Amino acid sequence: MAAYQTVVVGTDGSESSFAAVDRAASVAADSGATLVIACAYYPASKHDVDKAQDALRDESYQVVGSAPAEDTLQSARDRAVKLGASKIETVPVVGDPVESLRKVVDDHSADLLVVGNRGLNTLTGRILGSVPSEVARKSGVDVLIVHTT
Repeated sequence: MAAYQTVVVGTDGSESSFAAVDRAASVAADSGATLVIACAYYPASKHDVDKAQDALRDESYQVVGSAPAEDTLQSARDRAVKLGASKIETVPVVGDPVESLRKVVDDHSADLLVVGNRGLNTLTGRILGSVPSEVARKSGVDVLIVHTT
């Protein structure tokens, strides 16, 4: 099997998601791959804030508005550089985390998606679905679920 060429990782600014960024950065550095760091966010209108809170529930750190997303991406990029990743792209994406990650994977022709395990073993995650389980089911590429909790 050839080394990965493009690794996508999602972050929401939580420590758990930054652990996934760290692992993705290490994989990208080891394989010489491009690392694409994505952050899904919701626009900052009142209606959209309410929608974000409903969608994200208690299982995810809330990213609302493009400024927090950009800050999150910069922090993630800084971490990735420290871990040796050299080809890094950052992508803020408006919308649901699962669909946003799928879009980034498709748009960048990624061959690996890295996510943290937060929400995977919770009651809410089992009933409503979690980001890691949904992307693993729907992504169409290799998925690395990092134990981050």
